[in-house]
Amino acid sequence: MPATLELLLNFATALAVGLLIGTERSWSARDSEDNQLIGGIRTFGLSGLLGGLAALLGAHYGLNAWISVTLIFGLLVIAGYLGEQRNTGDLGLTSPIALLLTFLLGSLALSEQRILAAACAVVIALLLSLKQPLHSALRKLSAAEVSGALQLLFISLVLLPVLPNQGYGPWQAFNPYATWWMVVLIAAIGFAAYVAIRLIGQRKGLLVTALLGGMVSSTAMTITLARLHQGGKLPAMLACGLLATSALMFPRVLLEVGLVNPALLGQLIWPLTVSALIYAGGALFYFHRAGSEPEGSAEPLLKNPFELGPALRFAALLVLIAFMVEAAQHWLGDVGVYLVALLSGLTDVDAITLSLARNAQGALNNQVAVQGIYLAAFSNSLVKGLLILLISGRQLALRTLPIMAAGLLAGLATLWLI
Repeated sequence: MPATLELLLNFATALAVGLLIGTERSWSARDSEDNQLIGGIRTFGLSGLLGGLAALLGAHYGLNAWISVTLIFGLLVIAGYLGEQRNTGDLGLTSPIALLLTFLLGSLALSEQRILAAACAVVIALLLSLKQPLHSALRKLSAAEVSGALQLLFISLVLLPVLPNQGYGPWQAFNPYATWWMVVLIAAIGFAAYVAIRLIGQRKGLLVTALLGGMVSSTAMTITLARLHQGGKLPAMLACGLLATSALMFPRVLLEVGLVNPALLGQLIWPLTVSALIYAGGALFYFHRAGSEPEGSAEPLLKNPFELGPALRFAALLVLIAFMVEAAQHWLGDVGVYLVALLSGLTDVDAITLSLARNAQGALNNQVAVQGIYLAAFSNSLVKGLLILLISGRQLALRTLPIMAAGLLAGLATLWLI
């Protein structure tokens, strides 16, 4: 009895798959005559059942039985397509391919994969229903945007996986995979900023990108935003974004410490919170100031959705600093946790934060670990300030650096007092 019930559920899934896809196809062609359609809701439902029966025959009589039924069904679909093309002149292959997929999903449902078959049917029906939005979006894309998306996919999905994830050179400081990952990250954040600005406007797009990018890498996001100011547009909004993305570093550090060594939070939470609040206050101030700024001309802040040059230059700087950190550790040994924290913070706060939090569970003094973590955040903020000055120039630096300095000094004073 359980086996019979299982078989019935499999067939019910095969039928449901066909009815779901068929419903979408019939609704999409609701204004067409029935005799002009290659298949409606009933045809798709029967195709799902036929796929299930083919799988059952294959289970009892071997794979050749399933292949034979599949070939016959494929010939019927081709004949139906040719007839539809002759009657309507429509050269589209969407419905014939959907019929073949329905047949295959029916077979999948009878192969003890009901959940997978149902999930695929939902995805297929959703994709079929998005014809108009997808076509409309494609018509709005420029050649540069399509090319940029493909280049980003190439450097992330083709180049990145083949790079060796190991150290080379003195002290094994150069890791090709980690270095190229930073290139991908910066390029991806720049592309995300371009998309956000295109979708929701320059002002809101910048803020959304700054907040989301700051959760991943506030340094990479700083480079992206600072580069946008080279045209001199939206200075208040860019200052808001730079301060907001930098402010997110402090709660991120607290989260990492809380997950690894919660005992350090009591001493670390106040200086980092004070710094974050001053940064956030500056971001809110410039956000309100940005309301009086004109949105700008129709010319966008980002003209190219994919720019590899700035990402490559930052990666080269990252490699240089990594060698400096490793050299300091090699020559000084265990002397000066503070110096190592300062040097490590030049490139990455997360790595030194996790390392010091873990070491504080052993021989490292809690006070030294807390001070080292704050010094890493301090040096990382100094690097961001230097990047803003060098990339964007004096105007944006004067808006952001005083607030950053105030936040860092207030946090340092709080750390000293506790």
